[in-house]
Amino acid sequence: MQITGNLRKMSTELVSNIPQYTLKMRDVLDPLESIDMNVLIGKPIRIEYEGYINSVISGQKINKAFGEGLTYQEFMESPLASPSIMRPELSEIHNGIAIRDYEWEMKHHLQPHVVYIALTSNYKVGVTRDTNMPYRWIDQGATQAIVLAEVPYRQLAGLIEVSLKGHISDKTAWQRMLKGIVEVDKTIIEVRDEMAILVPAEYQHYLVSTQDITEINFPVEQYPEKVKSLKLEKVKVIESKLVGIKGQYLILEDGVMNVRSHAGCRVTLEV
Repeated sequence: MQITGNLRKMSTELVSNIPQYTLKMRDVLDPLESIDMNVLIGKPIRIEYEGYINSVISGQKINKAFGEGLTYQEFMESPLASPSIMRPELSEIHNGIAIRDYEWEMKHHLQPHVVYIALTSNYKVGVTRDTNMPYRWIDQGATQAIVLAEVPYRQLAGLIEVSLKGHISDKTAWQRMLKGIVEVDKTIIEVRDEMAILVPAEYQHYLVSTQDITEINFPVEQYPEKVKSLKLEKVKVIESKLVGIKGQYLILEDGVMNVRSHAGCRVTLEV
């Protein structure tokens, strides 16, 4: 199989606790045939960079992308790169105030959100729309996740997350995550309940006491002892055996490639 097109992040579904990955490339902006990535694990693949990027929004040909496949102007103006995505506490759309795009923020941020605890390389706190579960957890490489709070709009979730950052990380140590290293001495329910006590009184009524844990078993045949990041703009060609997929990373015998960070890159994929 050989296909030439522009990369996008892999879409996912959780089937019997195992993420099923699909690569949906574009011919600039037009959809191409979807590729089942799980069936490629254990096989050699070749990805050749064609030397340029097409914006994921406009299709404009660019040499350098900002954010995830955006032109500089799009990065500065598009709601896809809004500050309230990385810092949800900045969202004010519930007050009728948009940072960049009123309709987009109404659709994406004035919606029910959850604050969650996830186990990646260690326990972390995070925020996502309720419709983005379990996809957000899969993208982060989490092996377990549980909901801490349910709120009606994004800023509230961000404020709860901020209140806990001094007690639990909000980041993933991606190299340890890709090595499959997890060192914890508490259950995720114990951690969730400890964090619940620390949530400020004005947000306590948003807490939930669910015992439902999402378990995620990633399709990985072999974890790397040392994580070597492969970037197409530097190496031009990646040719190696695919030994697993975790988060948005292809785990290869020769290194790891973050598919999401290559959004918009024009490549030829051969299997």
